[in-house]
Amino acid sequence: MDFLVAQFLTGLASAASLFLVASGLSIIFGVTRIVNFAHGAFYMLGAYLAYTLTERFSGALGFWGGLIVAALIVAALGALLEIVLLRRIYRAPELFQLLATFGVTLMVADLVVLIWGPEDLVGRRAPGFRGAVEILGQRLPLYDLFLIVLGPVVLGLLWLLFRRTRWGVLVRAATQDRDMIAALGVNQKWLFTSVFALGVFLAGLGGALQIPRDAVTHTMDLRIIVEVFVVVVIGGLGSVPGAFIAAVLVSELNAFGILVFPTISLVLVFLVMACVLVVRPWGLLGKPQGPARPTIGIAIRPWRPFAPGERIALLAALVIAALLPMVAGGYALAVASEIAIFALFAASLQFLMTTGGLASFGHAAYFGLGTYGAAFAVKAMGLPMEAALLAGPLFGLLGAALFGAFCVRLSGVYFAMLTLAFAQIAWSVATQWVELTGGDNGMLGIWPSSWAAGPCEFLLAVAWDRGIGGHPARCGC
Repeated sequence: MDFLVAQFLTGLASAASLFLVASGLSIIFGVTRIVNFAHGAFYMLGAYLAYTLTERFSGALGFWGGLIVAALIVAALGALLEIVLLRRIYRAPELFQLLATFGVTLMVADLVVLIWGPEDLVGRRAPGFRGAVEILGQRLPLYDLFLIVLGPVVLGLLWLLFRRTRWGVLVRAATQDRDMIAALGVNQKWLFTSVFALGVFLAGLGGALQIPRDAVTHTMDLRIIVEVFVVVVIGGLGSVPGAFIAAVLVSELNAFGILVFPTISLVLVFLVMACVLVVRPWGLLGKPQGPARPTIGIAIRPWRPFAPGERIALLAALVIAALLPMVAGGYALAVASEIAIFALFAASLQFLMTTGGLASFGHAAYFGLGTYGAAFAVKAMGLPMEAALLAGPLFGLLGAALFGAFCVRLSGVYFAMLTLAFAQIAWSVATQWVELTGGDNGMLGIWPSSWAAGPCEFLLAVAWDRGIGGHPARCGC
């Protein structure tokens, strides 16, 4: 019992940091409707800047002053990003906003490695919270208790800010009707900038507060952003109290999942998110966003046959694939085969998003299901490659039919996040079911038939499949 209590309190400490980041993302989306994938990058910047300020300027700023200054610098950088980039894409499709902010994430990751290097950095302990307290026979760090108290305090301060200040009233009004706010003469641009700066400040503060608990690394942005998206989707996009409840739920699942459900610990959070979205498509405390749109901003284009220029381009690609074995070696042929395979995958995603009007974040799940389906057909059933190439797509189709039955009930960001949840479920099952899938090592010893065993023959087979499979996927171009 004492161990369970300590584990519960550790989960609450993690929930406080997660809530800081998630509340910022929820506030930003509630007002600006921007799906900010760069939020994790600001969290990472907050950690790196806090490390530098507390190590090099501790005499002038002190430890706590360094954390606050780091969060303020990150907020200023976020405001600059909003002015320079995001103002230009507020009316753009949500998928384009996501891609733009994801590009910012990649740039920040490279800049962090360039400035601070690739090594992990270990920050100093927080002054006044360096010891531990004994609770029911278990020692719990004082800093964790500080974070447990900080979470509800920040929630209360945000409630006062949005309920008891004029700025907060304007922000809440903007979440309901942005056009009316503009008609009343409110400077919508600067309101959005201030909201974005506040959200980024919370993300930077969450990252800064992590340096006494965890190493600062250049991969922490992608590690946190998935959990943050799960939190805001479960709690309801735009709901700060919902983000708090979901942060506690997700953190406790992470704390106890490895103990209670060790075989599905990686997938547990995504199972919960999928269940919540199926029952309440707008999250626990979120509000319905109106009727479903046929697309989240990508134009639906009807099917049309190949244009003459497209036929020529396809024929040229097949001719190049046929001539490549005459001038290229084995390595180049293997790379060309991979290019053709991923081109087919990209064409299928384009078909889904253009003709289907569905922006899926989990499309790679069906790529993987097709791979495992073909591998099972060879390894478990002893089928030849030709039959396995039919079994793979059928296995992926079954997975798509199962996942799609739930996903198509949603729209917009919720649809995209549910597809991501199902993709993570499929990945977690493949990773943790080692006896069936081989886990991280995969299923080894699978070779093509003799007629396609050589690199030249395999490339021609893949190129031919690309030419046939590319026909329906190109109809939305």
